[in-house]
Amino acid sequence: MGTLVSTRGQITIDREARRALSIEPGMVAVQVVAGDHLEVYFVPARHRRSLFGSLPPREPQVPVSWDEIEERAARSIAAEA
Repeated sequence: MGTLVSTRGQITIDREARRALSIEPGMVAVQVVAGDHLEVYFVPARHRRSLFGSLPPREPQVPVSWDEIEERAARSIAAEA
């Protein structure tokens, strides 16, 4: 089935093709010239949904002083030696 090219160079993708390829509004159409024809690949747009809550919550961190950090580091180094 053919489609006329508009004066702005636009074409309409047939409904059957959109359904078969699951093309939805907002998808990015990547165009590649392949020899004597044009290939168009449809890439889903970046989602705008929040990822908040998709990871399990972290355990609360207990504040540690710099002296405690140095002591833990020294103990760790001594244990490895």
